[in-house]
Amino acid sequence: MPKYVKYVYDFTEGNKDLKELLGGKGANLAEMTNLGLPVPPGFTITTEACRHYLEHGTVPEGLRTQVDERLAALEGRMGKRLGQADDPLLVSVRSGARFSMPGMMETVLNIGLNDASVHGLAAVAGGDAASERFAWDSYRRLIQMFGKTVLGLEGDLFEDALDTLKRDKGTDSDLALDADDFRALVATYKGIVREHAGRDFPEDPREQMDLAVKAVFDSWNADRAILYRRQERIPADLGTAVNVCSMVFGNLGMDSGTGVAFTRDPASGRQGIYGDYLQNAQGEDVVAGIRNTVPLADLEKIDKRSYDELLAIMETLENHYRDLCDIEFTIERGKLWMLQTRVGKRTAAAAFCIATQLVDQGLIGLDEAVTRVTGGQLAQLMFPRFDDARSGDSTLLTKGMNASPGAAVGKAVFSSERATELAEKGEDVILVRRETNPDDLAGMVAARGVLTSRGGKTSHAAVVARGMGKTCVCGAEELDVDVRAGRFTAPGGVVVAEGDVISIDGTSGAVYLGEVPVVNSPVVDYFEGDLAAAEGDELVKAVDRIMACADEKRALRVRANADNPEDAARARRFGAQGIGLCRTEHMFLGDRRRLVENLVLAETDAERRAALDALEPLQRRDFAGIFEAMDGLPVTIRLIDPPLHEFLPDLTELSVKVAVAGENADPQDRRLLEAVRRLHEQNPMLGLRGVRLGLVISGLFSMQVRAIAEAAAERRLAGGDPRPEIMIPLVGAVQELEAVREDALGILERVKADTGVDVPAMIGTMIELPRAALTAGQIAEAAEFFSFGTNDLTQTTWGFSRDDVEAAFFGRYLELGVFGVSPFETLDRDGVGRLIRIAAEEGRRTRPDLKLGICGEHGGDPDSVHFCHEVGLDYVSCSPFRIPVARLEAGRAALAGEGSDSR
Repeated sequence: MPKYVKYVYDFTEGNKDLKELLGGKGANLAEMTNLGLPVPPGFTITTEACRHYLEHGTVPEGLRTQVDERLAALEGRMGKRLGQADDPLLVSVRSGARFSMPGMMETVLNIGLNDASVHGLAAVAGGDAASERFAWDSYRRLIQMFGKTVLGLEGDLFEDALDTLKRDKGTDSDLALDADDFRALVATYKGIVREHAGRDFPEDPREQMDLAVKAVFDSWNADRAILYRRQERIPADLGTAVNVCSMVFGNLGMDSGTGVAFTRDPASGRQGIYGDYLQNAQGEDVVAGIRNTVPLADLEKIDKRSYDELLAIMETLENHYRDLCDIEFTIERGKLWMLQTRVGKRTAAAAFCIATQLVDQGLIGLDEAVTRVTGGQLAQLMFPRFDDARSGDSTLLTKGMNASPGAAVGKAVFSSERATELAEKGEDVILVRRETNPDDLAGMVAARGVLTSRGGKTSHAAVVARGMGKTCVCGAEELDVDVRAGRFTAPGGVVVAEGDVISIDGTSGAVYLGEVPVVNSPVVDYFEGDLAAAEGDELVKAVDRIMACADEKRALRVRANADNPEDAARARRFGAQGIGLCRTEHMFLGDRRRLVENLVLAETDAERRAALDALEPLQRRDFAGIFEAMDGLPVTIRLIDPPLHEFLPDLTELSVKVAVAGENADPQDRRLLEAVRRLHEQNPMLGLRGVRLGLVISGLFSMQVRAIAEAAAERRLAGGDPRPEIMIPLVGAVQELEAVREDALGILERVKADTGVDVPAMIGTMIELPRAALTAGQIAEAAEFFSFGTNDLTQTTWGFSRDDVEAAFFGRYLELGVFGVSPFETLDRDGVGRLIRIAAEEGRRTRPDLKLGICGEHGGDPDSVHFCHEVGLDYVSCSPFRIPVARLEAGRAALAGEGSDSR
C-alpha cells in the first residue's frame, strides 16, 4: 500500500510552529483558531502538495480525496454546500508561503458564486436592493480575480470596463453603482473572459476552487515571485501552501468593512493604534487603494464594539507572538472576523526599537532581542539618507541599481584626480564613471558617492563603495557618460557637465539634478563617538543595548581592512579589535607610482637598491601611523600582492605615445615601454603577483619587512605597544612560504640588533588558492596564522574573474537559479566554504594554536560571518564601515547556537 501523506489540515489541526508545512498564513490561522479568536473556518493545503505539483506537473495522488473530506466537514459545520443555489457556501483561496511574500501571489475571493447562487446570496443577505447590489458586486469581483489570477488575463481589461461604467454613470466611486450596474458588469466581465481566455467562466463551484488552487501553486514560479525570492534570498524549493477559507463579507453595507492593523507603528516602533479601515469593502480594496481609507482610530466612532474587541485581540496576539503583529480583519454587519496575522515587517529603525521595547515589557530577553535584528538592518541605519519630504522638489534624471545605500550630494566629476583635487579643497563631489577600476580608488575615497552607467551590485564600484560606506548607484544605463568631455547626458537630452551638482540615492537608485537635502544618521554619530548613547534618541539607545549584548556573546573577534592611519582610527572607533588586512599595494599609488616604475626599470643591483631605499622610509612612516592608531591591537600587514601591470602605464596608450613622438620620444618612456612589453601577461591576475613577485624581484619583500620592523621598534621606543603580523600573499606551496619566512626572520633579528628593541612579529599567509587550502597541513608547518582571502579564493575556485564575468553572465545565472546570490556577495559554502573548512581542520591538526581569520569582503557579509563562526575561525576582518555589522552578526551567530568545528 502506498504511504499515506496528509496534504490537507483543518485550521483546528495546525499551529504557528508548522510554517514550513502550512505556510505562514495557514500556520497563523490555525494558531488564532486555537486561541479561540473569531476565525472563519477553513483548511490548508500543504507546501508539500505544491512541491509535488511543481515537480511533476500534477497534484499528488490522494489530494482530491482529502480536499473532498475537508470540504464536506466545512460544509457540515457551516450548514451549507459550496455554491448551493439557495444559500451558497463561498470560500476564498489564498496563497501562503513559509516566508511572507507580500503582493507576490494573488487571492481569489467569493468562489462558489455562479448565475444561480448569486440570487441565493442576495436572498440570504436580506433580499432588498442593498443585498442585490452586494451579491452582484461579489460576483463581478470573483470573475475579475479569477480572470486575472487563474486565467492569466490582464487586470486592466477588467479595470477599464469598470472605469467605463463609472464614467457613464458620471461618478468616480464604486459606491455610486447599484445592483443593475454590477449585473451588467458581470455580463461584460464574462465577455472579456470568453474573448481573451478562449473559454467561458466556469459555473461549477468545485471547478472554480480546483483551478484556483492550481493557480496558487503556479504562482510560486511567477516572474515577480522569483524576483522577490532572489532579492530576499528565499529558497526557491519551499513551495507555497493554499488556504481555503469560508467567506465573510465586508461589503454588505456601511455596518461592514475591512481593515489592516499593526500592534505598533512598523515605521518607528512606537506603540499606539496604527492601521487603516474601509467601510463597505472587501479585503483587496484596502490594498488596491480603490477608495481612500480612514485611520484605524476612526473605527471607534464607526463601530465601538468591534473596535474594542479588535484592540483586545491585538494585545492578545502581540503578547502571544511576543512581537509586532500585522493583522487583517473584516467586520460583517457588526461581527468582527480575523482573516490573518503574522509577525509584521518593519523598518530597520523600528526593528531595533521594538526589540528593546519588548525586553522592557518582559516579553523577551536581551539575548533574544539581538536575534530579532540583523546586520543588514543595522547597515541601513548607518547610511545618510535624503529628506523624503523635500526630494520631490528636485529633478529626477534616471534610476540605476541601488548598489550601496545612503544619500550623497556633490559636484559631478569624471576623473579620480579631479575628485581628489576638489575634495582637498573641501568640496563635495560625486565621482561619475562608466565603470570604476583600482586606479579610481583615490577618487572613490575622496568622493561622497559614486555613479556609474555600467556594472551591477558586485561590480568594482559597488563592492568598494559598500566596503567604504560610500553611497553608490551603478548601472544607470540611460546615462551617456563622456569621461573625456567631462559630462553625461540624461534622458530627455539633459546635459550634466563637470561641476554641476547632482544627488544620488543609493537606497532607491535615483539620480537627481541639483541638491537634495540630506538627513544625517545619528547611529553613525554614535559609533564615531560623537554622540553618547545616553544623549541619543530611542533608536540610538536601542542600538547601544543590542550591540553591547552582541559583543558580550560573540566568539568571533572583528578586525578591519585598513590601509592608512585614518581608516585604522575610524575602524577602532567602530569597535575593531585590530587590523586583519593592511594592503600595502595601496600605499604605492599616486606620486609613489613613479618609484615603482623605477624599481621595474632597474637593470642593476644598485638601481634596484636605490628604488627600494626611496620606498622604504615612506613605508615605514605608513606603518608607524597605523601602529599608533591600533596601539595594543594586532595589525596584519599583507606584503605587496597585485601584478605589476597595475603600477605601470597601459601598453596600448604607451605604445601610441612613443610611436607618435617618434625620434623625439622620452628615453624614460622608451625604457618603460620595453619593460611593460617584457612584463605583459595575458592573465595577470594569475601571473607574476603575490609571493611570486617577492621571490622574483629581489629585495622587495625584504624592504617591506624591514619597514614593518623598524616602524614597530620606533613605536615601542615611543612607549607604544605595536603588534605586527606579516602576511605572505598568494602562497600555493609551503616552499614559497619557507623561502620568504627565512628571509623575514633574519631581517627581524637584524632590526632587533640594530635598535635594541625586540618586537615579535607573527608570520603567516593568505589562503587564496585551492591548492593552498588543500595542502594547509603542510603550509601550517611554516605559518603561524592563516587569513582566508575569500575574494581571490572565490575567483580561483570558480574560475571567475570578478571584473569580467558579472556583466557577462551573472544576471543570467541568477535567473536560471545557478546562483541564489552572487558568490562575491555571500560566501559559497559548498565550494569555497568547504575549502576553508578543510584548511582550518588540517591546519590546526598540524599547529593546534594556528590563528584563523578571513579578510575578504565576505568578512562583513552577515551570512558569511555566521559561516565563519560555524567553522571555528578566530576573527573576521572587513572594511571599517562594516565592522558594527560584523560585530552584531557574530553575536547573533553565537546566540543562534551554531557550534564551531575547530575552535
